[in-house]
Amino acid sequence: MLLLPHRLAVLGVALQAVTASTVSAQSIADVFERVSGAVVVVYTESTEYQFVGQAVAVSVPGTGSGVLVSPNQVLTAAHVVQAANRVVVVFPNGDEHPATVVGSSETHDVAMLRLDRAVSVTPATLGDSNQTRIGEDVFVVGAPLGESHTLTVGHLSARRERAGLLGTSRVEFLQTDASINPGNSGGPMFNMNGEVIGIVSHILTQSGGSVGLGYAVASNTARAILIDQRSWWSGLSGTPVAGPLAAILNVPPPGGGIMVHSIAKDSFAEQLALRPAVLPISIGGQEIKVGGDIILEVQGIPLGARLENGDRIRDTLLSLPPNSIVRVKVLRAGEIVELVAATPN
Repeated sequence: MLLLPHRLAVLGVALQAVTASTVSAQSIADVFERVSGAVVVVYTESTEYQFVGQAVAVSVPGTGSGVLVSPNQVLTAAHVVQAANRVVVVFPNGDEHPATVVGSSETHDVAMLRLDRAVSVTPATLGDSNQTRIGEDVFVVGAPLGESHTLTVGHLSARRERAGLLGTSRVEFLQTDASINPGNSGGPMFNMNGEVIGIVSHILTQSGGSVGLGYAVASNTARAILIDQRSWWSGLSGTPVAGPLAAILNVPPPGGGIMVHSIAKDSFAEQLALRPAVLPISIGGQEIKVGGDIILEVQGIPLGARLENGDRIRDTLLSLPPNSIVRVKVLRAGEIVELVAATPN
């Protein structure tokens, strides 16, 4: 049977598509095989409080992902480990390593872990996120819903700049349609050269699952915050208090702060003797916990009505030598109290 010219054209397009798909699939498989050994599952234990007539401390397990970037360092998301009492990293071969948080920024949602000892696994390469292009292929490796070393593939959908947790910081996020679910947080987003160009942070969803709107903190941001400059870990997880919420909670002028939510053992926050919120309430359909300290001022710098002084406070703390005295003012049970502790070594 003879094929008409238009049928030949259609067949040619189909063969090109199959060939491209095969090459792409082989390429992703090859790159995944090369880099997957550096991707880890991060297990945590944190303390939270349940209120049943009185505050009761309970241990809460957590799961996230991370990526080895040096023989004894793992990059992950700050919200995975920020208030963790215990962190354990598990490699694909089953090797487990206790880890310590040595640097973290909730504002940028990135954190660095130090393993108990160096490993022989080849670390992943931290790429230059400024060289990424919209539309290029990317893939994410992590532990969605606890399923370790799961590969999802997509495209770089957009580059977004958004304000961080504390006011003026601008954080660059790489948006992707690669499937991301709980447990992927802290895992790497790779380009097709096998370089880490992002650390998975969060998704936008109405269903609770992936709808193709995933976000990773750009690798250059992670490098600037955790590698190129000194960094440290507060061990504090908090909720912003500003605007109408600040007024409801009687926060004094200028009317902004951070409600302490969780505190890690043996952390700077614990040394300050901060008190976490314990009583859940609903305000305007949003559930928060109250009853704990609200941080108002650090080293004489107020957080500000819109938490606009977050960058200034961070820079001030990072400029202090080890064992420097830090003074923190909090609103505690209607009274302003000053707390004091020394910076980590």
